[in-house]
Amino acid sequence: MPFKVNKSIIKGTKQHKDLAFKLVRKKLDKGIAGEANNDGSVFVSKDVPKGSALEAEVINHEADHMARMKKGELGYTDDYVMWRGKKYPRKNGKILYKGKYLEEGNKNFPWEQLAYKAGTKAKKQFKNKKDA
Repeated sequence: MPFKVNKSIIKGTKQHKDLAFKLVRKKLDKGIAGEANNDGSVFVSKDVPKGSALEAEVINHEADHMARMKKGELGYTDDYVMWRGKKYPRKNGKILYKGKYLEEGNKNFPWEQLAYKAGTKAKKQFKNKKDA
């Protein structure tokens, strides 16, 4: 499946100053705006407008995941998500958490709560800068 690679390297936000990763724009599944990958890249959906508040939110959300993956706090395989030393089984786009299989990206997961917080903060900062 061909896609155009944006070869820019993104520097981390204030929260993750030393973080750098490759940003790749590509078609993602419906409803998916971004993905942090084990290879050190971040995918952003081609449907996310460049230079938008949504782009700032998505990149910072995924950057938070990437930073936590690099620190060893978060990891994943096809079969599980590892969060702070605990494995959560993963299958068919869902993760077993507190006895229930929830959709990946669910805001109930502690790793997602932190990433959503980072994304929301970046979106707010973007809008404030633009309005200034």
